[in-house]
Amino acid sequence: MDAATRAVVAELRALADPTRLPGMSRVGINVERAIGVSIPHLRKVGRRLGPDHRLALDLWDTGIHEARILASMVDDPAEVTRQQMDGWAADLDSWDVCDQVIGNLFDRTPFAVQAARAWTKRDEEFVKRAGFALIATRAVHDRTSHDRAFTAWFPTIRRGAADDRNYVKKAVSWALRQIGKRNLALNAAAIAEAQTLASSPVPCTRWIGRDALRELRLDETQQRLPKDSG
Repeated sequence: MDAATRAVVAELRALADPTRLPGMSRVGINVERAIGVSIPHLRKVGRRLGPDHRLALDLWDTGIHEARILASMVDDPAEVTRQQMDGWAADLDSWDVCDQVIGNLFDRTPFAVQAARAWTKRDEEFVKRAGFALIATRAVHDRTSHDRAFTAWFPTIRRGAADDRNYVKKAVSWALRQIGKRNLALNAAAIAEAQTLASSPVPCTRWIGRDALRELRLDETQQRLPKDSG
């Protein structure tokens, strides 16, 4: 660890509030290597540091929970390699780090779709979650792809819906819901897909379908839908 990384880690430790850890644990966050720094504090530090790929790699290598989230905030997506993505995905051990890394960084790389295809087929719980999280965040951030690029994920979602592990099934639902919130046409397509899942005899598949339907049918969701499709 070089001097710059040591200084950032020291800053994180100064910001740490260990009384946060029990609350983090209650919402399913793995706190084994956490020190108790809030996301707003991490974002403030990240904005001050600015993009720094080398620092991001070093922060990740510390293994500290919050340092890894900060790494996703300061890394430059243009410098991220597919090898790095696979390595970080293999290290994931908590849903919040997974989702922060995906939403802050990986979904802005040129490898996002490729990684989603690969990771949704993997067995490791958080790697698989990362794959479905990529589908969800791309549905939010990709403003140019045609609707077909998103309905093409439905077979992947169907397969993933058979996985009853908590952090996978929640990500599968998240992916379907975000696709269904892009526009009216995709909302209708996602509702039809969710109805099929909700009628499944498999409990976790049925849960995913019902969970997606609850949000996709909300008046609030319907009122916010863009009318045009890609």
